[in-house]
Amino acid sequence: MSDHHPAAESPAALYPVPALPPKPNQENLPVRQRATAAETRLTAAEWALLSVLTLMQFSITADFIIIAPLGPQLMRVFGIDTAQFGHTIEAYAFGAGLSAFAASFFLDRFDRKKSLLVLFTGFTVGTLCCALAPNYHVMLIARFVTGIFGGVCGGVVLAIVGDAIPEVRRATAMGTVMSAFALASALGVPAGLWLAENGWHWPFLILGLLCAAIIPFAIWVLPRSDSHLRSATTESPGARMWSVVANGRHLRAFTLMAAMTTAGFMVVPFISTYMVRNVGLAETQLKYNFLCAGVITLFSMNLIGRLADMYGRMKLFAIMALLSSGAVLALTHLRPSPLWVAILVVTLFMTTMSGRFVPAIAMITGSVDARHRGGFMSLNSCVQSVFSGIGTSLGGWLIIDQPHQPLGHYGLIGWIAAGLAVACIGLASRLRRPEGLPPLPQDAHAAVEMAG
Repeated sequence: MSDHHPAAESPAALYPVPALPPKPNQENLPVRQRATAAETRLTAAEWALLSVLTLMQFSITADFIIIAPLGPQLMRVFGIDTAQFGHTIEAYAFGAGLSAFAASFFLDRFDRKKSLLVLFTGFTVGTLCCALAPNYHVMLIARFVTGIFGGVCGGVVLAIVGDAIPEVRRATAMGTVMSAFALASALGVPAGLWLAENGWHWPFLILGLLCAAIIPFAIWVLPRSDSHLRSATTESPGARMWSVVANGRHLRAFTLMAAMTTAGFMVVPFISTYMVRNVGLAETQLKYNFLCAGVITLFSMNLIGRLADMYGRMKLFAIMALLSSGAVLALTHLRPSPLWVAILVVTLFMTTMSGRFVPAIAMITGSVDARHRGGFMSLNSCVQSVFSGIGTSLGGWLIIDQPHQPLGHYGLIGWIAAGLAVACIGLASRLRRPEGLPPLPQDAHAAVEMAG
């Protein structure tokens, strides 16, 4: 016999009332399958902001990558060997990693606009010091100083994008800003080499003057970015750092960034040598590889960003990761081929590998509370610096490099990088937005689709 009595029922159960219409953003609200094209279209003010941020990111990237092609000239002028020249690159990376780690303790305690302006001014001064360096040791110090400021700028730029651009079109914005890398590769490096024909000082001098010209526009265009300060607490720098590194969402994001960076830098530093020794290209033909790849990537990253906003970031990331795994295998197993084949393979590799970062950075940025975004992105830059070195070292350790002989085991590196690219899909699927925020419509739909 049941113990259930009508008297035990609640009044609401006995006399049900009509259901109220659901409030916006509740879980029972129908989930749209994707964002519309109009929602992903950037406004004029957003275009102005992103143009300035892209120019700043272009300057930082160009400064980092231009020194490698100048190696033979710098070694001749300064009378240094290959190992000593390598120290100039390491000095920048060490300064960038050190400052990014240190900045993660306190960067969220300041307005991001003011932080970026101070850091970019320091970066500009450092670049001009590189142009005026009279000897190797001064150049080494100048590169270290430039890295200290440049290593943090990139993280602050992405944090400002995360604060200023609505989430529905954030991947579109990230694609625009991150296309600075392609722009630096396609235009910055060839222009730098052309300027260096009149002396190695000129690329750094012109770049420093460009940075100085950007600063007034940045002061005018960049909005205040201090909304994270309104919810600031009295956390000490150590407690704030602990809030960043002890958060499971953040650790999953760092792991994804580490895996993607390692996969890329195991392969990229050795492309030129492989193209000459294994594929049979002349050194004078290498610039066409990077020029074509850079131009195509410049457009593809913007397109991928918009598609990620429209169809789901996780879905686009999975597609680009799978395509990049095939592209890296094609590149690392390429046999002697004509120039057009090499250009096609390198372009496919660069497009897909860089294309992964657009939806990934949008998801990573969205997984962080706004009040911790500056410190998180600074620490994320540190992770990138460290694992770019780890990836390069791992690739160099695995490669068999004998003078005037084809590189060995490059194909093995390709298989490892391809495996990491596929593994990143699982890592990305575990990224979560902060509690209290509803999932994005397209990402919620993508999660349902992937769950089957």
